[in-house]
Order: sequence, then C-alpha cells, then structure tokens
Amino acid sequence: MPHPFHLRTATRADIPALHALIASSVRGLMTWAYSSTQLEAALGTWLGVDTQLVDDGTYFVVESAGAMVGCGGWSKRKTPYGSDHRPGREDAWLDPATEAAKIRAFFVHPQWARRGIGGMILEECERAALQAGFTQLEMGATLSGVPLYERYGYIEIGRVDLPLSNGEVLPIVRMAKKVAAAGDSSTSVSG
Repeated sequence: MPHPFHLRTATRADIPALHALIASSVRGLMTWAYSSTQLEAALGTWLGVDTQLVDDGTYFVVESAGAMVGCGGWSKRKTPYGSDHRPGREDAWLDPATEAAKIRAFFVHPQWARRGIGGMILEECERAALQAGFTQLEMGATLSGVPLYERYGYIEIGRVDLPLSNGEVLPIVRMAKKVAAAGDSSTSVSG
C-alpha cells in the first residue's frame, strides 16, 4: 500500500537528515550517469545542502510515514547550483522582472525513486516562484535529472563542466522554462 507524501518547507533542524538523504540519492541514483570518483568529489561542493535556501524558506522536504524521502527547492538569488561549499557563490537577489529564478538541489532517496516525489517538489517550486513574480526558471540539471525536467517542459540551453577537486569534471545541463503569469493561459517554454 503506498504511503501518502507530505511536502513542507525545510528547517535548519532538517540539515543533518538532508546531508544523509543527498548522499544516498547521489550514490544510489546517479551512478548510471557519472563515475563514483566524480560523485564522491562532487558531494559537499556541487552536490549538497545549500543552507541559504533553507534560510530563505525556498527549500522543501517530502516525508512519508515520518521519513524524509526527497528534497529540492528554488532560489531568488544568483547562485545557480551547488552547496554551501561551492566556489563562486553569488548571493545577491535576482530581479523577477528580468532574471530567472533558479530551480535547485533536487534529491530523492533511491528507495523512493520514480513515485512522483521530484515532480511534486518541482510543481511547488514553480508555483512559489511564480507567486514571487518570476516568469522564467533556470537550473543546472545533473544528467540523471534531465528526463524529469524535460517532462515538465524544460529545454536545454547549454552545458557546463563543473571542476572537481580530483581534476575531473561534473557535466551538467543548463535548462530553462518560461511560465505564464496568473491568468495568462499562454504558458510557453523558452531558452
């Protein structure tokens, strides 16, 4: 029997559990797209918790029967991806009239994959970003996340190789989507 899912805003108290969930997700769901050396080097810098999202109230967790099974969020700040320890953070505010909100840091526990958790979080992020005045959304998607985002109308606008401490790179796909303002039925996708 399927467990009901509960989505809520993440808090600072969730951070230890978020670290564990993210590590499980990375090691369990991304191995078809990246080598173990890429993933281990990316954990904690490019793939990890960004506490600024938690503090801004734009990061969500999904729970089932009291267990954290997924997380993800969006940002109204310029940093496009990465954790607290990523190089080159840009925490300045974005202008919703001219810049795209950033879809950020989606992870699902491997035992709960392909049950709609990522889509549930993405829909909440899009709703919240639209409510905050954004009509453009962008992300740096992992190769393993691209199929989900394509299903929700995101298109590729470029690729980036993120440098890793071991000399390798972590390829990601820059994706974008334009959403309609409330009452506008002309939702379109752009790049």
